[in-house]
Amino acid sequence: MADIVISAKGIHKTYGKRSTSYEALRGIDFDVEKGESVAIIGKSGSGKSTLMHLLALLDKSTKGVIKINGTDATKLKSRQLNKIRCLKFGFVFQQFFMNPRDSVLNNVMLPLKIAGVRKSQRKRRAMKALKIVELDDKAKNKANDLSGGQKQRVCIARALVNSPSVIFADEPTGNLDSATGKKIEDLLIKLNEAGITLIVVTHDEDLARRCSRQIHIKDGRIEK
Repeated sequence: MADIVISAKGIHKTYGKRSTSYEALRGIDFDVEKGESVAIIGKSGSGKSTLMHLLALLDKSTKGVIKINGTDATKLKSRQLNKIRCLKFGFVFQQFFMNPRDSVLNNVMLPLKIAGVRKSQRKRRAMKALKIVELDDKAKNKANDLSGGQKQRVCIARALVNSPSVIFADEPTGNLDSATGKKIEDLLIKLNEAGITLIVVTHDEDLARRCSRQIHIKDGRIEK
């Protein structure tokens, strides 16, 4: 029997009210198995990023149920949701969301600081994550001094630092040239092959093809 990490049933997401309302998702049923790599594909406005944000517990659905390892997330309190996001999930976004004036090391350590990990442990774990993405030699550099590809690798290190079971990546190669994007693809696929479940929203056909499953979204629904 498949080990379901994330399950979404009857998911709807509506923005606005009455005459100004917009239904971004219209009844999504979607399961993610442990160790899968899933590409969510669709045109701008299709609802793909909205779906990822709901699966990652960064937003709440208007209707429907999302379960994380069998637990109904819609019934959890904010503190419990924060704990799942902090300890089980890692996030990689197209807009790097780093403090540009702070060091690479401090940017990677931030999730550990939020999680209340001791300072000595934070540094050790952050350096280990930076070594995985081959940027441990840049630990003392300011984030602003890095190239786009290096910044994205730092974001991947930050996503890894809490040893997550799932990594969510929203257009991780969107701001990168093709050669640099290929390196980021290789890194994400390598992490998936090491056992991390990967959910990626992408326009990048090469990255999507390398995932074990592709989910096509159109007008808020999964295309059959």
